[in-house]
Amino acid sequence: MRTPDRILDAALASFATRGYEVASLDAIAAELGLTKQAILYWFPSKEVLLEAVVARSADELADALEGALARAGQGWERVEAVVRAVFGLAVRRPHLLGLLREVTRPGSPATATLAQRMAPLVDRAREFLDAEMAAGAIRRHDTSVVLLSAYSAVVGTATEVEVMRALGVEPTLRSASRRRRELLALLRSALVPEARAADGNGVQDAVPAG
Repeated sequence: MRTPDRILDAALASFATRGYEVASLDAIAAELGLTKQAILYWFPSKEVLLEAVVARSADELADALEGALARAGQGWERVEAVVRAVFGLAVRRPHLLGLLREVTRPGSPATATLAQRMAPLVDRAREFLDAEMAAGAIRRHDTSVVLLSAYSAVVGTATEVEVMRALGVEPTLRSASRRRRELLALLRSALVPEARAADGNGVQDAVPAG
């Protein structure tokens, strides 16, 4: 693996687990068996390193969501595909979602980078929700509130390990599958009109068990 990629991987884990303010270039360098100057050769400052990590992570998330949507059908299936893709990343790349969760907190220096990278997906999500609401397939709500609530619920449910433990839920693969099913059921109940859910018009009557 190329040195810049090794640095980005180590920085991702460090920023996600320790937080950007606490993580240090010295610690990242020591973990990699490099000097701090070697990191600064590729990334001139800690903030530049964070920007690079966030940009790569946002692109990876966007690619995962695009792939899931490309294989999804219409209506509720697209919502389900996005939720499944995020939970899949939480299992395969927990540090990635952990970092994105940290970056969205107030005061993060890389918030603008994340927003810019995710803007095309957010715009598509708005268009999808507006069209589904106009068609009566989804209850009418403020689109921004729906997106923010869904994002917080999905990412939080997938990544907030300490909160889960405080609630008596161990973050295992089995519990992740259960949380995903229950979250999908909750989102469908909140978003899909009862008539649509009952007659199966574009909406599955039961959330798949896997």
